[in-house]
Amino acid sequence: MDRNALAAQARELADNLATRAVRAVALTWVDNAGVTRVKTVPRPRLPEVAAWGIGASPVFDVFGVDDSITTSRYVGGPVGDLRLHPDLDRLTVLAAQPGWAWAPVDRWTQEGEPYVACQRMFARRMAARLADAGLDLKAAFEVEWFVGADTPDDPPTPATTGPAYGMTRVIELSDYVRDLLDALAAEDVAVEQFHPEYAAGQLELSVAPTDPVAAADLVVLLRQTIRAVTARHGLRASFAPVVVAGQVGNGAHLHFSAWDAGGNLFAGGDGPYGMTARGESVLAGLLDRLPALVGVGAPSVASYLRLVPQHWAGAFQCWGRENREAALRFVTGPTGSRHTAANAELKCCDPAANPYLVVGAVCAAVADAVDAGLRLPDEVDVDPAALPEPQRPARLPDSLPEAIGCLEADGRLRDAMGKELFEAFLAVRRAEIEMFADRKPEAVVAATRWAY
Repeated sequence: MDRNALAAQARELADNLATRAVRAVALTWVDNAGVTRVKTVPRPRLPEVAAWGIGASPVFDVFGVDDSITTSRYVGGPVGDLRLHPDLDRLTVLAAQPGWAWAPVDRWTQEGEPYVACQRMFARRMAARLADAGLDLKAAFEVEWFVGADTPDDPPTPATTGPAYGMTRVIELSDYVRDLLDALAAEDVAVEQFHPEYAAGQLELSVAPTDPVAAADLVVLLRQTIRAVTARHGLRASFAPVVVAGQVGNGAHLHFSAWDAGGNLFAGGDGPYGMTARGESVLAGLLDRLPALVGVGAPSVASYLRLVPQHWAGAFQCWGRENREAALRFVTGPTGSRHTAANAELKCCDPAANPYLVVGAVCAAVADAVDAGLRLPDEVDVDPAALPEPQRPARLPDSLPEAIGCLEADGRLRDAMGKELFEAFLAVRRAEIEMFADRKPEAVVAATRWAY
């Protein structure tokens, strides 16, 4: 860490922020409960903070979704301190929060060493592992959210009542959507499409793919911007897996493609739908490890109110071209663009997940599988739930205890994450299981609706 260079870069950025009337910088990280936490600093302090960091307790790694505090074998308790160092390359002026800028942080020890349980550094390490193998992962999360009236109603009143995917919803929320797109454009976010979703008050936008760490950063920025624009319109946004019990929930599907020096591993080959041998091995490896990955991508008790068959949530351990009921959907893209467009969608993820853990776990699984010579089973080209029981693919875990059990059994993910991060994550998940053990779905949803 070159502290002098960081301070010099931050001074230049702070001078620029001053010309844009920025008064403070929000420094965020995402904890193991999937909650974005923050410390803020006045703009003039940015050079000092860039060089030396700002203090934060490691206890945040064992915070629960309700802000209760558990503990783990390696992390927990009141003792210790870390330093939050902003990633200056990701510093962004927040268009919907006048006077504010934002940057994600990496967490370091007071001795200037990378903190072993930092989720963002885990994602960075796994992306570097791919790069060392000559691979590049391009990734983007879909962002789904609910917009409702800011009232104490339970369930909340959706801000739009038009038909699913209907143009009437766009008309009803025309000013809101315009302001959101304007804010994202001002933040240099490349929005590829926006549309109203299935559930009442549910919206979705897609962004351009980028590197794995940047994809996770972008989710944090998108949600912060969406919340700010929503609040300015007198509404409230929820990214919870389920907003109303019994209804379709919010996903956070991850689209990704793997590339080497020869191009996209998912196109131009002799495998299924043009996959290369290495590309097929990547997807076969991911498919095999989906039960464990669900523990990272759907980590809340509420997640399993969403991850059910025939809700396009990806509840079955299978793959298929454009099969939105398969947990692993393969997307070829139209003829003529497949060399760049071909990608896979991991559907069994929701917004309760820490996006850095998701991309880190996927990168780790890709690195394990790419040269393993694995082959995909036959694809499922129908709704898996409609198949007769003997032909139906395996159901993914349908509860958080089952998913955590599968994750615990995956020694390679444990090794990739490191024992400190892995044990802290499991401790938070176990605490949530205990917290909601006797609660009905409506109570689980009400307790988590506005946490994400």
